[in-house]
Amino acid sequence: MELIFDSLQQLIDPNWIMKNGGLYLVLLILFIETGLIFGFFLPGDPLLFISGMVIASVNEAQPPFENPLFNLPFWMALFAFSTILGNYFGYWFGYKFKHVVNREEDTWFLKRKHVQTAHEFYEKKGGFAIGIARFLPIVRTFAPIIAGSVGMDFKKFSFYNIIGAIIWVGVIVSLGYILGENTWVKNNLEFIILGIVLLVTAPVLIKLFIKKSR
Repeated sequence: MELIFDSLQQLIDPNWIMKNGGLYLVLLILFIETGLIFGFFLPGDPLLFISGMVIASVNEAQPPFENPLFNLPFWMALFAFSTILGNYFGYWFGYKFKHVVNREEDTWFLKRKHVQTAHEFYEKKGGFAIGIARFLPIVRTFAPIIAGSVGMDFKKFSFYNIIGAIIWVGVIVSLGYILGENTWVKNNLEFIILGIVLLVTAPVLIKLFIKKSR
């Protein structure tokens, strides 16, 4: 468990990210979190925010442009593309292995409570769930898998998949880009990241709390 926490701490450290693959590493992590069933624990929101900070920094500018204003749309497009591909893979997995996704007992890589939470969210929000799930940790990993397992119309899924990715990436990376050069933000990055995590997880936590209190 301690190893997992240490790894997550490294993933939200801008210096560690830049030394270990930079924004290309972020592309891989985003794909895993939004496409592979075991990626639900990865910190997609903080990573996007930190990526915005990195893009805004002239000293840490990534290829192909030295000007961060040119790099911003370039990397945002790549991030969105990575998560779109991730969701397509999740949809395919859910469709292909629906008998595994819908089984009643837990497996080492698939917990019923995670699937059930995503399933209830999907049933309540319909296709809109695929888009809004981007802002909900854990749910964003399982929502496309559930969509595939229930045979959601592929064109409808594609629409919400693409729109959701563009909005999610655009909002959080832009915030990191705009606020990243602020001295206070740099000095209090841990609190900013904690605030982002609490903000995006609040809807899920509130829902679970209300459900338990009934």
